[in-house]
Formats: sequence, C-alpha cells, structure tokens
Amino acid sequence: MTKTFLCAVMLGAAALSSPSAAQQSSITQTIAGTRLDIMATGEVTRVPDIAVISAGVVSRSTTATGALQDSADRMSRVIAALKSAGVADRDVQTSNVSLNPEYRYPENQSPQLVGYTASNSVTVRFRDIQTSGKILDALVRQGANQINGPTLTIDKPEGALDEARQKAIATGRARAELYARSLGMRVARIVSVSENESYAVPPPVPVMARMEAASTKIEPGEQKLSVNLAMIFELQ
Repeated sequence: MTKTFLCAVMLGAAALSSPSAAQQSSITQTIAGTRLDIMATGEVTRVPDIAVISAGVVSRSTTATGALQDSADRMSRVIAALKSAGVADRDVQTSNVSLNPEYRYPENQSPQLVGYTASNSVTVRFRDIQTSGKILDALVRQGANQINGPTLTIDKPEGALDEARQKAIATGRARAELYARSLGMRVARIVSVSENESYAVPPPVPVMARMEAASTKIEPGEQKLSVNLAMIFELQ
C-alpha cells in the first residue's frame, strides 16, 4: 500500500514538472530542418493625447489648524477652477494630504516649534492637451503653488500597438528570408512567436520654470510605442 502510494506521488510530480520540457522537446522534434531564432521589433509613433499633472497647495501657519484650514480653502478654489474649466470629476484625484511641524534650531538650545506646514495635492488628467496650459495658469491664480509634470501618454494605445505587431512580424519574416537565402535554404514555416511588449513613456517635463510667463504652453511632441517579438523559424 505504501509503495503504491509513493509510486503514484512520484508519477504525479513528474507529470507536473514535465510540460515545459515536453514542450521544448516537441518543438525540437517537429523541426525537420534547421532552427532559426529571430528577435524582431516593430515601432510606431503617436502624438500623446493625455497629460497627467500634479497640482497642489502648501500653507504655513503658527498652528496646525490654521495651516490645514488655509490649505483646504486653497484646494477648494483649485478644484472649483478645474470643474469650471470642464475637467470631469473622474479626472481629478487627491494624491497627498500632509501636515508637518516646523522648528527653529538656535545654537546650543533645544529645537523650538515655530509653526506647521500643510500640503494638499491632486493628480489631474487633461484630455485636451491644448487647453491644459491655460488651466494650469488659472490654478496658480486660484492658489496652487506646486505644479509637477506633465506626464504625457496615449489614452488608447491598442490600435498603435497592433500596427507595431504587424511591423515586427514583417521584420522577422524578412530577416528570416535573408538568413535562408544566405545559407542557400528556404523558410519552411514559423514554428512559434512570443511577444514582449514595451511602451516607451518620456520623463515628465518640468513646467514650474514657465509659470511666470503670460501663459503656459505644453507641447505634446511624439511618443514611440514598440513591440518585441521572439520568433522561431524552420529552414530547409
């Protein structure tokens, strides 16, 4: 009874550990000719249509209550300005609320509490990049004194990624044909294709340096999307 049970356990463990090995063996056994491994990349560019920016307020007061109240009042005006500009509720999200004490450090004395700093920030998604600069200027007028970003991105990249996939497949096929001709062979078939998707996002562009200008302008530029494929061909 014990021997039968141990045999069953060993067979079960072998069955669990064997699929990947069996798969690799299957690929090797089904290739009658020469195996060729190709890495191919397909790239497309698109103009970003989403800008994500962090807008916040920092307030200071001698009391914690005073700092928090001033911060809340300023943020209320900032959010009201966003809604007035047509930014939807779903595109505004609180990202940080904090309160920190401030100390003075006299020489040879203990630190002295001199007040509090309260900060409140929201993450804003602008779906119209062309108007986002004007909205940022309005936020500053309403009390926002911290602006970070923007992070520019593409709202629905699926179509562009499909185009990149087609380019990657065409590149892989062309490269395989080149190797086959060079070897005096031909491409019999594609054995397997696996994808490693990458979506390149440029770093945020600082806008604080431009806040003093008459109007802030955000240039979307272009963004690259790429798909990497690992392809296995059979050459004969």
